[in-house]
Amino acid sequence: MSQQVRNQEPKSLWNHFSDLNAVPRPSKKEERVRAFMRDFGKSLDLEVVEDQIGNVIIKKPATLGMEDRKSIILQSHLDMVHQKNNDTDFDFLTQGIVMTVDGDIIKANGTTLGADNGIGVAAIMAVLSSTDIAHPAIEALFTIDEETGMTGAKELDKNILKSTILLNLDTEEDDEIDIGCAGGVDVTATKKYELLPAKNSFVSKKITVKGLNGGHSGMDIIKGLGNANKMINRLADAIQRKASLHFQSIQGGSLRNAIPREAVAVFSIEESELDQAMKAFQSCKAAIEDEYKSLEKNLYISIEDAPNDETLSATDSKQLIYALLGVHNGVYRMSPDIDGLVETSNNLARVTLKNGDLQIACLTRSSVDSSKVDLAMSIAAVMKLAGMETNLSGDYPGWQPNPNSAMLEIAKSKYTELFNHEPRVVACHAGLECGLLGERYPGLDMISFGPNIRGAHSPDEHVEIKSVQKFWSLLQELLKEIPKK
Repeated sequence: MSQQVRNQEPKSLWNHFSDLNAVPRPSKKEERVRAFMRDFGKSLDLEVVEDQIGNVIIKKPATLGMEDRKSIILQSHLDMVHQKNNDTDFDFLTQGIVMTVDGDIIKANGTTLGADNGIGVAAIMAVLSSTDIAHPAIEALFTIDEETGMTGAKELDKNILKSTILLNLDTEEDDEIDIGCAGGVDVTATKKYELLPAKNSFVSKKITVKGLNGGHSGMDIIKGLGNANKMINRLADAIQRKASLHFQSIQGGSLRNAIPREAVAVFSIEESELDQAMKAFQSCKAAIEDEYKSLEKNLYISIEDAPNDETLSATDSKQLIYALLGVHNGVYRMSPDIDGLVETSNNLARVTLKNGDLQIACLTRSSVDSSKVDLAMSIAAVMKLAGMETNLSGDYPGWQPNPNSAMLEIAKSKYTELFNHEPRVVACHAGLECGLLGERYPGLDMISFGPNIRGAHSPDEHVEIKSVQKFWSLLQELLKEIPKK
């Protein structure tokens, strides 16, 4: 299957992408891919630098005739989101991604593909290894840990780069040029509950919600897709209104930047209340399925027997249900200034309850810092009222749009010349590293662009071959048009 990918055009890019996808590269565990990039740069006899946090910089001189142009930064991140279907047997820590070609689509076999941001990385590698692509002096910046904290961009050495132009290759619509993005903050709540022994009069049940689309908690939040954590809590609430529900455990979602696709909750109730509880469950299940029938065509909700075990009290369980009901999920506010742009949102990303230990993890995003803080504090307040310890962390800024960017004008002109229509100039609701990089290096002239990538942060992730070719053409042309010093 990998050979099918390697045979696509442009071969250099797809071969580099295949090589990259053979290397496990989870966020915060990038040692192997960092070594891979260092070895790649050295194999080309290029200058390779690694800063104290682990970002890799490869420097390539200008090609003949381009020495008088401004030097540029080409930037992408090395890590990828790890998501797989429950029935897929795959170890992200030891295995390379298994890819398939289906017409114009390249996807993975039951896992995320890593096109986010592997296509950007591969494109930069193709430029660095080329002998026939005209370009100015390049500082290729490969950052780490973009997906779970943007640590690489936050801690980037402030003196390691010299260029004043940055091309970020990490967006997912090939007809867009991005000039702004949202900032974000992690909201985390924890609590330790006392457990009660299992009662002989209890029956225990397991609710499963799965088959949701999931997706990127920034780019896809506007779609109104189902959130497994919200759905399973809604089902539990329906039951607890008719019976005395006692939670045993909850496991829903995984990464903060992925809309949760699956959740499982185990609870106990008095056997005498079972009939009422099941009627409430079935009624709520039917309502959810009806609400999401056009969006979530593979939604699966089930209930089955489970072993009796220790539980939370009914009061603690009810309080937890109410807290999760109160946590906002989805779009909070649309931008009043940019048509169609989500300004502020929250993703109820992960809920885990095991052995009485609870953790709730959210990612709040906004292009307006004050609105981001307002929503994050509102969510934290709900959790505090439920007796939870709350923490806000991982705060990163948005990227303020610069409509007067010189690189933007060049990119718009070249795009129109190449494809016979104007690109859309947008700000996105995803968290690009440009905001942080602009803080580290004030005055950078930055734009972001990329190919069509669908289903990022989910096992449905795929990339369009023709779109990659379009993206590659634009990148090569932009390299020729960098202004003189």
